[in-house]
Amino acid sequence: MEVKKIYTLSNGVEIPGIGFGTWQAKDGETAVNCVKAALEAGYRHIDTATLYKNEASVGKAIAECGLKREDVFVTSKLWNSKRGYDKTMAAFETTMETMGLDYLDLYLIHWPATPHRFDNWKEINLDTWKAITELYKAGRIRAIGVSNFLPHHLEPLMQTEVQPMIDQIEYHPGYLQQETVDYCQANGIVVEAWSPLGNGQVLSNEFLATIAEKYGKSVAQICIRFAVQNGIIPLPKSVTPSRIASNLDVYNFEISDEDMKAIAAMEQTGFSGWNPDEVDF
Repeated sequence: MEVKKIYTLSNGVEIPGIGFGTWQAKDGETAVNCVKAALEAGYRHIDTATLYKNEASVGKAIAECGLKREDVFVTSKLWNSKRGYDKTMAAFETTMETMGLDYLDLYLIHWPATPHRFDNWKEINLDTWKAITELYKAGRIRAIGVSNFLPHHLEPLMQTEVQPMIDQIEYHPGYLQQETVDYCQANGIVVEAWSPLGNGQVLSNEFLATIAEKYGKSVAQICIRFAVQNGIIPLPKSVTPSRIASNLDVYNFEISDEDMKAIAAMEQTGFSGWNPDEVDF
């Protein structure tokens, strides 16, 4: 698969091929500084969510970074307690106000409503999607999608007027969710990887350390490059400027087919434990 620095979504909108994740970046100075450091390092794609409680800081960093708004691709996500048409509409306005933005580049449903919690889970997801679709058609959002949706959650949305353009899932060496990746890539949905470093756990993996040494790279760079070579947009996160820059420096080497297959065959490692069909939130 061709390695892309920029992807074109199904609606023609362009999205940078590596994003900067802000989960667990504490609101205030920490979040503002790490987003600014990411933008200075060359990231042009910033990912946040209402749940992260740092939307205000992300918005502040974007406002103060010196870049034009249209040069930064900004994502946020709708939290689970705000599912449904009316709540989604209100939650979006709160996000815009909190971030100080006129539009979002991408808005995602953070987690699907699922059968183990809701008898009418399909209806909940479709009502939520209807609101997001209307905001998209009104020009408030440039692209729309979902997060943590498995194929059976995606299928009802695939029958709607505007289909999801992105599915952001947990993806890293040791946890690939290949069935979901295959479904998305077969249906024109770009996959994003949250926790591409396996919640930090894969960074100490001995096998990956051997691979990293072979290429003269860090384990983090191997994980990120692995996603990139599989046509997936990784969203690494760090609050350390040197690591933030290093995580973007993955376009100057290539992992061999043999090593890609060996990484793909790793035993389960670093899984968060959050299966969408089992979580209680």
